[in-house]
Amino acid sequence: MRGFLVKWFVNILALMAVVNIIPGINADKWQTVVVAALILGLVNAFLRPLIFLFTLPLNILSLGFLTFIINGFLFYSVSKVINGFSVNNFWNAFWGALFFSMISSILSLLINPEGKIELRYYRSASRGKPGYKNVIDVEGKTEK
Repeated sequence: MRGFLVKWFVNILALMAVVNIIPGINADKWQTVVVAALILGLVNAFLRPLIFLFTLPLNILSLGFLTFIINGFLFYSVSKVINGFSVNNFWNAFWGALFFSMISSILSLLINPEGKIELRYYRSASRGKPGYKNVIDVEGKTEK
């Protein structure tokens, strides 16, 4: 339960950032952003996988570009459901969904499934060489 609440808080922060960054996306008060983040999270958890499943051949043919269109459509549709959360047009929703997913992904990288903030440091395999300290290595081993 704590993990869900922390992820929801991350989505709230991401949506507040999007409302402040993208000029065509507005929320009248912070409670609206909280509800919109919850609805957007539920739509992304339940409706988005079904839409991706049905549009998979077109998504493959478009080399994944349809994913951005679907995300923008879902972002725009959430704005039509919630009073006080408005998106002026589809392109604002497109950019809003893109920024929302980027900010939410970056913030979610810092949170483990239990909802705790976790920072990971990786060291290079070449410890004795100068200039190679604290390198992010995808295939490296972690040190604690």
